[in-house]
Amino acid sequence: MREAEENSEVGGRWMTTVASLMVGAAFFSLWFWLLPRWLGFEVHEVGWRWIAVVPSVLGFGLALRCVWDFGWTGRGTPMPLVPPKKLVVVGFYRYVRNPMYVGFIAGWGGLWVVFGRASAAALLAACAVVVGIHVFVALYEEPTLRRMFGAEYEEYCRNVHRWLPRLDAWRGR
Repeated sequence: MREAEENSEVGGRWMTTVASLMVGAAFFSLWFWLLPRWLGFEVHEVGWRWIAVVPSVLGFGLALRCVWDFGWTGRGTPMPLVPPKKLVVVGFYRYVRNPMYVGFIAGWGGLWVVFGRASAAALLAACAVVVGIHVFVALYEEPTLRRMFGAEYEEYCRNVHRWLPRLDAWRGR
């Protein structure tokens, strides 16, 4: 009986992880298909700007790992319609509460530099996006997580900052 329950739990984890990865892949694909065209990204002479590939790859890799954690640990997706059933406090979430956003910002910032789109206007647009994300997190995500996970989330918030990473991993819970 116990073995059947464990097999069912592992099967459920794989299903939610695959669903989370599908949501993440759709999100990545949508933005990689729409945003470069919308912003007029074209490959020109890259020169020294190739160095920005490093934060871009690391940022998008971080975001992808977070998508995995939503499915495997949280048993849900990053999409609010199918939120995680468990509070995700593993991997990069032990250092900062919103690593997926941090990863996307680093990833897109690197791409803007690589494609030669970094400019004062781009910086202002990026600042507006960051402010919008901050408002969304503060007014929607965090109150929702407080309702869903209560004291567990409160403890997490007391120990892990919203945007600035800790130097050591939080070992609570």
